[in-house]
Amino acid sequence: MKRNDNIEYAAGIVPSERQLAWQDLEFYAFIHFGMNTFTDVEWGSGNEDPELFNPKNLDARQWARLIKLSGMRAMILTCKHHDGFCLWPSAYTDHSVKYSPWKDGKGDVVRECADACREYGLKFGVYLSPWDRHDSRYGEGEAYNRYYKNQLKELLTNYGDIFCVWLDGACGEGKNGRKQDYDWEGYYAVVRELQPGACICVTGPDVRWVGNEAGVCRSSEWSVVPYWHSLQATVEAQSQKDVSKPPRKFSPQDVDLGSRKAIKGCNKLIWYPAEVNTSLRKGWFYHESEDYSLKPLRKLMDIYYNSVGANGSFLLNLSPNKEGKIAEKDVETMISMGAQLEIDFNENLAEDSVITDNRHLDDSHTGQAALSYNPEEYWHSGENPDGSELILDLGDEYDINKIVLAEHIRTGQQIEEFTVYIKIKDKWKKVSEGTVIGHKRICRFDEERIRYIKVVIEKARCFATISKFEAY
Repeated sequence: MKRNDNIEYAAGIVPSERQLAWQDLEFYAFIHFGMNTFTDVEWGSGNEDPELFNPKNLDARQWARLIKLSGMRAMILTCKHHDGFCLWPSAYTDHSVKYSPWKDGKGDVVRECADACREYGLKFGVYLSPWDRHDSRYGEGEAYNRYYKNQLKELLTNYGDIFCVWLDGACGEGKNGRKQDYDWEGYYAVVRELQPGACICVTGPDVRWVGNEAGVCRSSEWSVVPYWHSLQATVEAQSQKDVSKPPRKFSPQDVDLGSRKAIKGCNKLIWYPAEVNTSLRKGWFYHESEDYSLKPLRKLMDIYYNSVGANGSFLLNLSPNKEGKIAEKDVETMISMGAQLEIDFNENLAEDSVITDNRHLDDSHTGQAALSYNPEEYWHSGENPDGSELILDLGDEYDINKIVLAEHIRTGQQIEEFTVYIKIKDKWKKVSEGTVIGHKRICRFDEERIRYIKVVIEKARCFATISKFEAY
């Protein structure tokens, strides 16, 4: 790995099929609903009476319909939070909907959500907290791990296709609390066996937590990073002499995870793309006191552009109330967001245009291929990418304020620096510049009436690709 500071190695790291499918979703919903909704807390104690859970008008179809109208493509449900209360009639605990008055103990929130997602064409995912404050086996090692895996099996075999199993490493027991050694590898094995197409996020090998819950993405959000940013891989690697050791201090909040400097000296790199997660409200569960603390549309759109538009994904939390519905203020905000996305991306003005380039690999990979909707057709620079240019000719002048670029990430993440120019009165004007493109980069600039847009690849690893070039 000494040659060229292992840049060639980094350029060869590619996503799995499940990661590719996940990245195509881009924007999807978290649903935090459960016992905490009725006790008005964020973290339950585990001692709650199941009698408290009784949503009078639970409507998972309303949740799914709103998610669809908001421009999102999937739902992840908190099937069990830290209090241990299960939203399905688990055979392995007495702390579930089975022992609640809701539908006389015959209800199943997970079933209703899975069915609603199928009806509205959404993918469905599950969250199962590893920390369980109710179960007495927590802290007993294998006994609890066996219990947790049994619950995973229920969720992964009874509700159809699952696109994501969302795991956190939560444990707020404190220094005098119960300590449970989570069998992460065993949990992962259950997911891989029962739902091989599901990504394991964010304490897992497939998707990386961006490092905060404020919806903030890095300006350079690399998908190829050192293995130690996958926390379980860090533990594993400590006993492997042939794998470089992680630095003494590293954190999900580190500013630079994947530049040449960040990966220098690491001989194990992984494809580990970022997910940005935040909540529409101040908290994750519904609290009436937060009815006026919703993020405004402007803030939500900024997060969208700085996550989906910056090589990340956007997981936005919605919080159904005690009735089992998403509150009207939340509905209004999310419908507005969906409408704004429709306005911002209503017509790709680059469609049916012409792209020329100053170099390409062969006749099958010219600049024109970047306009194709076939994911296997793309522009490829060849072996000397630095200084490559793509010029988009719209055929006429249009009012433009943004372009969308994407790399062909099946062949790796290659581009390290790029610049965008527009032609004004026969002169090129720089309007945007950046580092990472990856799955998607949305470049925004002040609206101008233009015909020509030029993208210059200033620096890349082994070659450069563009599979998408859109203008709005």
